[in-house]
Amino acid sequence: MFGMTVFESVLERLKAEAREAAEEAEGETPDDGGHGQIRGLISGFTGLGTAGTFVSGSQAAAAYLDLYEEPRPPEPQPPPPPEAPPAPPPHLLRTAPEEVAKDLGLSGRENIDDLLARRRSFARENHPDRAPEDLRANATLRMKIANMLIDETIRRVNVEKSLGLSR
Repeated sequence: MFGMTVFESVLERLKAEAREAAEEAEGETPDDGGHGQIRGLISGFTGLGTAGTFVSGSQAAAAYLDLYEEPRPPEPQPPPPPEAPPAPPPHLLRTAPEEVAKDLGLSGRENIDDLLARRRSFARENHPDRAPEDLRANATLRMKIANMLIDETIRRVNVEKSLGLSR
């Protein structure tokens, strides 16, 4: 073993151990002409080829895939029942001018600032952009009626002021 590299000496020792093991198992030396074959996997592992050959990495991968079982897709779940549409806001169903005037709370004694504040408050609750799709026409009609009522009341207040009848 002198004059050899460490790797060569390890290989020689492995060959000798393989021959001894083969002699013990079969009672004779392996038929390789005194040279045990080293066969290896693609992945870098080596082994003595006295007992047979190693399979290549692609063969091992193919054997693994043969044993691999595809996961089953999950059972389809039934779709959830559709939710009932929310009840429409009741104030959007009232479109008569008397009902809108009642919702505005007009008494005929309001000042202009109070009327403008009521218009803004009414618009926050009744604007068509905030109404459900199927009630937008009602909301538009309510806004038109409310604006008309407030505008008429503002005109009346201004006329009373101009005539000196204001409180």
